[in-house]
Amino acid sequence: MEVHGSCDPQFQHVRQEFERNFREGGEVGASVCVTLRGQTVVDLWGGIARPETQTPWTAETISIVFSSTKGATALCAHILASRGQLDLDAPVSTYWPEFAQAGKAQIPVKMLLNHQAGLPAVRAPLPQGAYANWDLMVNALAKEEPFWEPGTRNGYHALTIGWLVGEVVRRVSGKSLGTFFRDEVAKPLGLDFWIGLPEDKETRVAPMIAAAPDTNSLLYHEMIKPGSLASLAILNSGGYMGAKPEYDLRAAHAAEIGGAGGITNARGLAGMYAPLACGGTLKGVTLVNPDSLVRMGVVASATGRDAVLVMPSRFALGYMKSMDNRRAPAGARESAIMAEDAFGHVGAGGSLGFADPKAGMSFGYTMNRMGSGTLLTDRGQSLVDATYRALGYQSDVSGAWR
Repeated sequence: MEVHGSCDPQFQHVRQEFERNFREGGEVGASVCVTLRGQTVVDLWGGIARPETQTPWTAETISIVFSSTKGATALCAHILASRGQLDLDAPVSTYWPEFAQAGKAQIPVKMLLNHQAGLPAVRAPLPQGAYANWDLMVNALAKEEPFWEPGTRNGYHALTIGWLVGEVVRRVSGKSLGTFFRDEVAKPLGLDFWIGLPEDKETRVAPMIAAAPDTNSLLYHEMIKPGSLASLAILNSGGYMGAKPEYDLRAAHAAEIGGAGGITNARGLAGMYAPLACGGTLKGVTLVNPDSLVRMGVVASATGRDAVLVMPSRFALGYMKSMDNRRAPAGARESAIMAEDAFGHVGAGGSLGFADPKAGMSFGYTMNRMGSGTLLTDRGQSLVDATYRALGYQSDVSGAWR
């Protein structure tokens, strides 16, 4: 596959790994972008966006980034906190009174962000298309009783985090999540990044190519158990995920699905994180103040067995931290290895965006051929590794790039 774009000579190994992913890794269509101290040093794309028509992946191709969207949703909350409009330590019910039902009156906003709130799912079966009905989802979650005592454990809020945090953003700002993100982040930074895609952008979307399930995965075995927490959290969404997933339908693209529905490319992911790699401000656009930026990157929850993912996990407030599960029990070895100062988010199938404030670097990777897991594929990790090596980092043996 021919690769297009630009790459600073310092990062030539990123380009080499990107090209190798097409030759040897089964990559179909993809993009990768790296910024350093606010300047773009890698901006590459290549391959095929639509295999059925052999439509090439171009500089303007965009695709669903699944849970990489969580980084954008969390950023909206942190922007409001940085401005003094949202207290992350205050009860959610301060801003969203209906949320106080079913014993949830004292759950703080920060527990929506670090996956400790006990609301990774809705118990009752959701109707078809529920993922596109904002009011239905937030009303269901307001009524839901936590699955565990909030704050006593963490379990990945795979889809619900988007409606939970998004409704707080809406109540505080008066704007829907997608509108707030567009007005306060994407438009000021000039990003082609959408939570709720306009119809006139639809022709640029590369459909996702699903992977066969990893039948050796502990998460897979949990998901196929009817009524299990993993099954409810990931599959009870009204059809967004499942045997016949609807995430590639126009209705799903248009919906503001803050946990998994963002649509962008590597340039959009790296561009969103670029100000966060530069102290919170870039080119006259301030997203957060320095204190908020530090809090965004601090580990806020960690466990040896995530209640939903059934593997070790580490989270900041809305973001994943470096997760090295290479030595975990079989079936739970998915990883996403960054430097310890980095924070960002992986998307199902392998997309990734993150900031590393210590290195002054931001990173984005998107693709249409999904891997079988929920964390990074070998393709994505190879690009992260090459980026850190280009910056002079030496080893990831510790579980984070040194």
